[in-house]
This record gives sequence, C-alpha cells and structure tokens, in this order.
Amino acid sequence: MSTGRRLTPRGEERRAQLIAHATSLFATRGYHPTSVADIVEGVGVGKGVFYWYFSSKEELFVEILLGAQSDMRRRQQRAIADLDDPLERLAAGVRAAVLWSAEHRDLFRLFEFAATDDTFADAVRRGRSVMLNDAVHHLHAAIEAGRIPPADPERLAHAILGVSTLVTLEYVHHRGEPAEDVADMVARFCLGGIGAA
Repeated sequence: MSTGRRLTPRGEERRAQLIAHATSLFATRGYHPTSVADIVEGVGVGKGVFYWYFSSKEELFVEILLGAQSDMRRRQQRAIADLDDPLERLAAGVRAAVLWSAEHRDLFRLFEFAATDDTFADAVRRGRSVMLNDAVHHLHAAIEAGRIPPADPERLAHAILGVSTLVTLEYVHHRGEPAEDVADMVARFCLGGIGAA
C-alpha cells in the first residue's frame, strides 16, 4: 500500500474486498477494459475510497500480482518444511505450485496477461526470480549430494518452472483434469528431467 497508513480491521476488510473484486473483474473482463469505477461499483463504495487505499489501478494490479506470488511461495514453503532431502523438497514445491495454481484460476489468468504486458512484466519477473532462486537452492543441494548429475541449476530451474506452468495451463485450466494427478505427473517429469534416480 503506497500510503503507509495503518488500517483498522474494517479498513483492512474494505481493502480486501476491493482487491478480491478487482481480481475477479481483471480475470473475467481483462485489465484494460476494467475501470476504477467498475471496481468500486461492485463493492458499493465511491472512487474516493479506492484512492484512499491505492494510488492507481496499476498499483492495485501490481499488488495483486505480488500478493499472489507471495501466497504461492508460502504454500511451497509449508509443503517442504519437514523435508530434508533436496529432491523431495523440489518435488513437493512443484506439486504445491501446481495445486495453488489450480485453486487460484483468476490469479493464474492475471499472471498470463501480466507476463505479456510491458507495464507489469517486470513485477512478474521479480516474483519469478524469487521462485527460481528457491529451486536453484534445492538443485545445488541435490547436485552436491550426488542425487542428480552436475548441470547448471539455473537452467534446470527455468525448465522446471516452464514445464509446471505450461502443463498446468493446458491440463488443469484448459482440459479440466484433476489437479492432484497433474501435480504428480509434473513432479515426476521434472525429477526425471533433471536426472534423478
């Protein structure tokens, strides 16, 4: 939030309502066709309330993206918290990302758009770089432990992210296949692709 204001519980609730409604509108109508007026109308407040919380529609959209990326990462961190083996952590993180994406279809759509829009591509790249660095860390550990053949961990991390994103898009979002099955398949494929025994 650009204002730096401390919000009351009611203020936090109103702000969350604006974010949730905007997320739904952006996902169904698109970012550009959705106006601030559309967002506030759906929540039943005036534009002044919107600008109390956000300086612009662009700022709101970036906040939605960053919040979603943080939420996905928290899901992954919970999934790997009790795992010591780097390959198990990697597989659990991949599975968690696929399942999160399946549960947050609107946000997944927004990432697709944002990655292709000059205004938001940097925000998406920054978030991806955090996830890539997480994967690189596990891949380094797996290579050092002799669990996978030596290779460039950054390239492997990009391949894992690409596979998980595209397979989730096609099989979960477009074909409607069970997310658990797709998550398991992606994790197995990624482990095989990096040479895990």
